[in-house]
Amino acid sequence: MTVADFDPSTLLAALPARRLGRPLVYLPSCASTNDEVAARALAGAEEGLLVVAGVQTAGRGRRGRVWHSPAGDNLTFSMLLRPALPARQATPITLVAGAALATSLAGLGFSPRLKWPNDVLLETADGPRKVAGILTEMASEGDQVRHVVLGVGINVNSEGFPDELAARATSLCLVRGRHVDRGEVVAAFVRAFEPIYEHFVAQGPSAALAEWNRYAVLGQPCSVEHGGVRIEGIAEYVDMSGALLIRTVTGEAISVHAGEVNWLSSRST
Repeated sequence: MTVADFDPSTLLAALPARRLGRPLVYLPSCASTNDEVAARALAGAEEGLLVVAGVQTAGRGRRGRVWHSPAGDNLTFSMLLRPALPARQATPITLVAGAALATSLAGLGFSPRLKWPNDVLLETADGPRKVAGILTEMASEGDQVRHVVLGVGINVNSEGFPDELAARATSLCLVRGRHVDRGEVVAAFVRAFEPIYEHFVAQGPSAALAEWNRYAVLGQPCSVEHGGVRIEGIAEYVDMSGALLIRTVTGEAISVHAGEVNWLSSRST
């Protein structure tokens, strides 16, 4: 990844009149863009700060997993948000970001699907494969949000993956069959995210979650490990709290607020 790919003046020119994505900071290397933004948030940075890394040396996903991202191939970036909301109302932000990321990729000619709570998939000849993930980390003061760090990792130009990821990961380049401009991908995300985020803060999650459900992998058998209990059923939709509603074989509707979905269909990941 070169500095020229993310020159602030070039990228900001693609974001006219945008509040988010400003200022834009490019770091050739850092441990974690989420950690960089969190530190700047504590130092008083304003909402909208966007940090893009050439390479992360300690990038992470959900549940402490390592995010695989070779230097020069992909995108890892984080944005600072300061929604004026009670902490309990801010939990759908991960899904808001997922809806925006799916919308932006669709606008670039891809056909994304969303897997609850934070994965973006693209169809390949071998079935759906993960192309992006989202990690949000919230800090609160009392019952109010102090800040949220929104982290995004996208496999843009990777042409291969380690053995442990090869069966479930893909990239924009592999799907399209040619190199994809990473600056264009960042700009598309910010353009899609800002209006849906502002609507969420002002009027609640209904529009964002309707958009998320539009792209979601739903209606399929799945299992979720939740509170030490394995829940099996059909994933029906995501409700206004951001919970995944699963309908069991007995007809019971269970709202799952945390956990990891494992699809029981052979065509889903």
